[in-house]
Amino acid sequence: MAPTLFSRLRTYVSGEEPKPPAITSNVAIALLVLYTLIYVVPFYLSASTRPSPQLSRDAPSVIRARIRSVVTSCLLCSLSTFIILSSMAEGTPIKAIHLLGYFPIGIIEAVKTVALTAILFTGPLFEAGIVEGGWRDWIHLRGLDEIISGWIGWRNIIAGPITEEVLFRSASVPLLLLSETSNFTTIFLTPITFGLAHIHHFYEFRITHPHTPVIGALLRSLLQLTYTTLFGGYATFLYLRTGSLLSVILVHAFCNWMGFPRFWGRLSGPETIIGSDFGDGKKHDGELRSSGTPELSIMWTVAYYILLVIGAVSWWKLLWPLTESDLALTKFG
Repeated sequence: MAPTLFSRLRTYVSGEEPKPPAITSNVAIALLVLYTLIYVVPFYLSASTRPSPQLSRDAPSVIRARIRSVVTSCLLCSLSTFIILSSMAEGTPIKAIHLLGYFPIGIIEAVKTVALTAILFTGPLFEAGIVEGGWRDWIHLRGLDEIISGWIGWRNIIAGPITEEVLFRSASVPLLLLSETSNFTTIFLTPITFGLAHIHHFYEFRITHPHTPVIGALLRSLLQLTYTTLFGGYATFLYLRTGSLLSVILVHAFCNWMGFPRFWGRLSGPETIIGSDFGDGKKHDGELRSSGTPELSIMWTVAYYILLVIGAVSWWKLLWPLTESDLALTKFG
């Protein structure tokens, strides 16, 4: 556990010499970098996982081979962390399993953290569910089989969230706790390795899209690095607060399903729950956007951005209450 201010003060008053951490922060960081390399490098060691101008990373054969590769990487790294946690002073297999986030499972924590994340996505949920009419499919679970039956959906919603959270949260965060790295550093350090693990997408995009301007591909990768790093910090915070691997896997899957939120532009959609004449305006008869979707009243767009702000404010207010858990891996404050 990361040392608290109280424990440090108690050590100072008692005059006892503080025990050195089981491993140093430098060793923990080196292991994180090694785990990242173990996760990514195998993609380029085999023709079955290495992209080329004729073979995209989205090709089913590449996805299947990469899933096999990352599962192997996760098993190796998780076993390594388990051995380290169990062999250190006062370490036991039970404590190691808890630090790895496997037990207790944390079902209640998972429900609360997914609900918290859904609150943050209030605006996007409004757009996808109400403006675009997706609520009908959600109620009847239509489209779920289409998402996970294809290899891209399987990778993005199932395999990706599970393997990435196992490696970058379950196998990595306990090492920083063991080295008594501060919570602040842990939250902002692990996302960097998580984000850097996606940098290779720039190289792959350039291979499969050689005619795309370099600046465009670079901006695309920088955007991806930014939001993967931000998400990594959020997921690490949730993991520390709940001690539940299930929680961060489900939150990761939810965010992948929702995609990147809209922060600009006007809404358009084929239908809404109460029609497209929300507010004073109505769509003009026969007037369609160039994309073929009907022009909606500006009030739908206004409502979206209001809900976007409300969701963000509500998420911030509920962040601490909804992540409080007896399974927490460390204390804050």
